[in-house]
Amino acid sequence: MDEEKRITLRLPVDLHEWLAAQARSARRSLNSEIVYRLEVERAAVEADAESH
Repeated sequence: MDEEKRITLRLPVDLHEWLAAQARSARRSLNSEIVYRLEVERAAVEADAESH
């Protein structure tokens, strides 16, 4: 990531708690967990688009 953009993100409490637990389990920060999951999803969407 060459540049970063800061955003404010509102999450339902249960989703925040789940993401925080996933981040702890993977030994990542909450921010890194969110970025990781978004990148995985983007790659999946792009791969799906290429296969059609």
